[in-house]
Amino acid sequence: MNLRVIVIDDHTLFREGLEGLLARREIEVVASVGNGEEGIQLTLELKPDIVLLDMRMPEINGLGVLAKLKEHKVEMPIAILTTSSEERDLVESLRTGAQGYLLKDMEPDSLVVALRDIVAGKTVVAPTLAPILAKVIQGDAPQPEDEKSPFEELTPRETEILGLLAEGQSNKVIARNLGISDGTVKLHVKAILRKLEIHSRVEAAVLAVEHGLKQSNKANN
Repeated sequence: MNLRVIVIDDHTLFREGLEGLLARREIEVVASVGNGEEGIQLTLELKPDIVLLDMRMPEINGLGVLAKLKEHKVEMPIAILTTSSEERDLVESLRTGAQGYLLKDMEPDSLVVALRDIVAGKTVVAPTLAPILAKVIQGDAPQPEDEKSPFEELTPRETEILGLLAEGQSNKVIARNLGISDGTVKLHVKAILRKLEIHSRVEAAVLAVEHGLKQSNKANN
């Protein structure tokens, strides 16, 4: 099977070397670019069989490109091809939707086999990272730092009000407790819903309870 591949990697020499390596093994590189945004557009236009994506890139990194492609609901598999063997990079890539996590020091023939397996529907991780993959499958991998709290964008006052919402307090009660007006509370609640990308105070309260915000607020009082 003649595979059509797009390579997105900011290192020109690596891209050219990879293109030659793949061509000798009957894999066609239909586009080879060093810019993430350009790579996204070409992927949408050319619809390759697989996208090979570097992790560390300027402007928009590999995870950013991966997330945007998933937003566009692309159907072809996307594989990270990187020098990074860090557990967090592997975990976040798989969680974001990558079907492969391959290392640049792989043997050429092993890379080709991996690409064909990924296109066939398998999830492939570089052999040296297999123990980490096992942890991910078993649910033992650590949560990425940016997933630990959905409340990072909230101001201290908004966080305080969210904690009170989680306790079931009305706007009037919150206003009285904090010594501010009902209108100010309403503005804060509106900002909280916007930042958390939810639509009701009930959802906000549930989210707060799920992440322990209610309990932590009580502990601080």
